[in-house]
Amino acid sequence: MAEFPGVSVSDISASPSTQQPFAAAACFDPGQLRLRLPDSVGLRLDLKTAQLLRLSPAVLLFVSGESQSDSEDKNSISTALKFEFGTEGETQAFCSAFEQYKNKKISETSTGPHENGTIIVPKSKFDDKIEATSAKMYFHYYGQLLHQQNMLQDYVRTGTYYAAVIENRIDFHGRVVVDVGAGSGILSLFAAQAGAKHVYAVEASEMAEYARKLIDGNPSLRERITVVKGKVEEIELPEKADILISEPMGTLLVNERMLESYVIARDRFLVSNGKMFPSIGRVHMAPFSDEYLYVEIANKALFWQQQNYYGVNLTPLYGSAFQGYFSQPVVDAFDPRLLVSPPTFHMLNFTSMKEEELYEIDIPLNYTASVGTRIHGLACWFDVLFDGSSVQRWLTTAPGSPTTHWYQLRCVLSQPLYVMAGQEITGRLHLVAHSAQSYTIYLTMSVKMWGPGAEQGGILQTSTGKLDLKEPYYRLSQPQPYAWSQDQQPPQQPIPSQQELSPQIQDAIDPTMMQQSSPNSAAL
Repeated sequence: MAEFPGVSVSDISASPSTQQPFAAAACFDPGQLRLRLPDSVGLRLDLKTAQLLRLSPAVLLFVSGESQSDSEDKNSISTALKFEFGTEGETQAFCSAFEQYKNKKISETSTGPHENGTIIVPKSKFDDKIEATSAKMYFHYYGQLLHQQNMLQDYVRTGTYYAAVIENRIDFHGRVVVDVGAGSGILSLFAAQAGAKHVYAVEASEMAEYARKLIDGNPSLRERITVVKGKVEEIELPEKADILISEPMGTLLVNERMLESYVIARDRFLVSNGKMFPSIGRVHMAPFSDEYLYVEIANKALFWQQQNYYGVNLTPLYGSAFQGYFSQPVVDAFDPRLLVSPPTFHMLNFTSMKEEELYEIDIPLNYTASVGTRIHGLACWFDVLFDGSSVQRWLTTAPGSPTTHWYQLRCVLSQPLYVMAGQEITGRLHLVAHSAQSYTIYLTMSVKMWGPGAEQGGILQTSTGKLDLKEPYYRLSQPQPYAWSQDQQPPQQPIPSQQELSPQIQDAIDPTMMQQSSPNSAAL
């Protein structure tokens, strides 16, 4: 048990007339903080939902979702208490005790002793959905400055956010802002620059400590920014937000499943009719044709066609390897001229959608081919809208636009489709969330009959694919080829003959591919 006598306490969640400070003794028990008042009345505070925010070296803000009085068996929601200490050392000791005893929450419903002092920690909604190993890797990744730098140096991303905030000062001036997944704290600093009354920068990874350092290094803004380390599903804040700002987008918009946390933050912290930056997201899709990409992926499996690899026949695994390579979505930047028809889009309204709508996303596909060609799959990208009161801004990842760190994504089918100009292409893009913070992609594309009698309907060809958004093929991350000088000759690497390729690949590729090299081969 840890005890701190002589703490000055102010209940800032009460009415202004009752916010006068009073002296109390603070005493920690496992999972609970008890305050003993001079009149012998006690107050018990549950640490399970509590958060501790540092306002100054000797002042802390304690926020709890529930409290219970010793004298009255009544619950009060969202208690906010300001604790003032005599020295900075006492403040630090209180913070350490808070962390220690919060994590010692013992289940009161247990019927027997816990072996080896086992601690039972209640699960949050995030923990129920996401497996622990995935969450650990996720927060470790975003807790490193090199990855934050990668995002900050995406000037399309960062510049668009800055413009959306600063050009809409009217939305931020004098308002309370919550930055969901604050990372380095850059968006919180933008909001403070735009005149926000106060910004709560919520960050669950170790990056929260770096955010504190960055914010402390900007003295003109730091007094209006509070870093809260924790998940939005678990933390408590002392007040509601007028604006939520966040960068919750992943590959294909939905990867990493942070959009769900963004929606949860809306339900927990945003006032009625509050604003969200961004407020809308759109996934754009169109069929594409890219023979070189198809051959590149298919040829990866040729290794498994060896019948005498150190005396071992590898061919039994060829089919599985072939399908495995096509289960990886391709992340790269491509020429929009590869698109076979104009794109369609599926819209997600962050201001009104339910979190559960992100668990499974079903998108019907319908296109008309503009040229006769082979269709190798579905190309996807996204954009988001910052719907400010003064200026509306879109952040786009479209092909042909300035490249972002998201690039674009293509789902490549192992069996291409053959179309004529004017032929109808239908299908379905079905995304199913999984516990590794990503989605399984089920893609079906079909070509309908074309020409006389087509009005009677009927499917001519169908191709399907199952891909894992968690395991993409980052095509642009491949090493660039050596730049040969004029007096050097690169080693000759002959293109495999038609006989060296499997029948599965022979049936799918353009015969002219065997006779010419790619004009873009240097980029592959």
